[in-house]
Amino acid sequence: MPAGSADIIPVETLRDPHAYSNGLRMGEGPYAVGGPAMHMADDMLFGGLHVDRLEHVFRDGSDASVYDAWFWYGSSYDRLLIKAEGQFADNSFEGSETDVLWSHAISSFWNTQVGVHNQTGEGPDRNWLAVGMRGIAPYWLHVDITAYLGAAGRTALNIETEYEWLLTQRWVLQPRLEMNLYGKNDRARNVGSGLSDTAAGLRLKYQITRQIVPYIGVERVRQYGDTARYSDHEEGSSDTRWVAGLRFWF
Repeated sequence: MPAGSADIIPVETLRDPHAYSNGLRMGEGPYAVGGPAMHMADDMLFGGLHVDRLEHVFRDGSDASVYDAWFWYGSSYDRLLIKAEGQFADNSFEGSETDVLWSHAISSFWNTQVGVHNQTGEGPDRNWLAVGMRGIAPYWLHVDITAYLGAAGRTALNIETEYEWLLTQRWVLQPRLEMNLYGKNDRARNVGSGLSDTAAGLRLKYQITRQIVPYIGVERVRQYGDTARYSDHEEGSSDTRWVAGLRFWF
């Protein structure tokens, strides 16, 4: 299509397999063959497990182990999505966050997500309703934004962004930023209102295959406001950590 043409393809049709079929669907039309029809990829159900971070964290005082994974099952347009993240230290479980979501594609690069979220660990467990979006912004920036609504008027917002810079076909440099914001103080979980904490990291990955990727990196974790005030004074409000881990999927 020549540049500047007025024939712009509507965004809502980019993932619609029937948008350009003149009303005909699979198994219809004068040349349709009777009997069982071949299933196309967009009509089938798939599943996958992605472990984005299975890493060891070297930090002052005591090391920790972290997992960050997600499982999905469904079609190209609608799927069940389960996200799980947690941390172990000193042979004990420090906490976890689990989301059970329904993901729906709204464009070629973006999905909406609706479901429930559970937090365990320090203080009482918290359950939330979750609404968010996940996709790829311009310049291939991966973005995951989720808003939460909990009991007693609690609200929260989680934002995760990352970018993969291919140094070679196997070496990849990945900047990553995560931040959490809360609508009100939650002293029972040592969480303050406003911007609560951030984690900014840089990981160097080596792709043995597309499915098996070991990495090393560094991450700067910082707490703000009342969250920093509630934290243990010996730990301080910020910390720099070295990490080593593995990313894989199947």
